[in-house]
Amino acid sequence: MKRHWGLRVLKILAIALVALLVAGAVSSALWNALMPSIFGLRTIPFWQALGLLLLGRLFFGGFRGGPGRRMHWRRRMQERWAQMSPEEREKFMQGMKACNPHQA
Repeated sequence: MKRHWGLRVLKILAIALVALLVAGAVSSALWNALMPSIFGLRTIPFWQALGLLLLGRLFFGGFRGGPGRRMHWRRRMQERWAQMSPEEREKFMQGMKACNPHQA
């Protein structure tokens, strides 16, 4: 399995490249379909759409790591849950239900 790591890296790079190309094409198509008719803006080519995606990611999304950074709260909550007594857990669940009236 270790000797095939190069092939695995190539597959991941190929998938990332295809995803980037699809995202650019979809962004360009959406911009060109919506923005000129709604706001009177001019159409943009594929590379400008890809640049807008990158710019939006920098401004609004950042380039944070993978699921480990987003899942930190889950790990912390599991630790807290493990330290709670059954009464504290029930009180917490009642509080959560009070905050979310749509939950059964």
